[in-house]
Amino acid sequence: MRCPYCSHDETQVVETRESDEGGVIRRRRRCLHCDKRFTTYERVEIALPAVVKKDGSRVEFDAAKMRASMLLALRKRPVSVEQVDAAIERIQDKLLASGVREVPSTRVGELVMRELKRMDKVAYVRFASVYRSFEDVDEFRQLIRDI
Repeated sequence: MRCPYCSHDETQVVETRESDEGGVIRRRRRCLHCDKRFTTYERVEIALPAVVKKDGSRVEFDAAKMRASMLLALRKRPVSVEQVDAAIERIQDKLLASGVREVPSTRVGELVMRELKRMDKVAYVRFASVYRSFEDVDEFRQLIRDI
């Protein structure tokens, strides 16, 4: 670790503490050249795959956008924020476990629909009706029959 004061490359770790329930490690360091002390933090960097949209463009995975879509479908439904958070966590875990660097947006949509179907059937139908862009009422009926 380079010293922020003198830019010397050699520092010594004086103290290490876990914080944020183990999610962050705080280290106090001492520069071996100028003897000044400073603090560094280490956290895990999670690299979710990029999302390939229908038009071929690539965007960074955005959990906030997914949460907003799910909450819109779940509007006025008896589902807690904790359930939504757990569903988003499961989706992210599946994407990380897949090991791919890019994932089609359709795959993300299918994962969201699967989670909504588990949580609330009405929210699932709401999301699916927009996501799948139903052309007529018969497609909508078929979706409801499948539930």
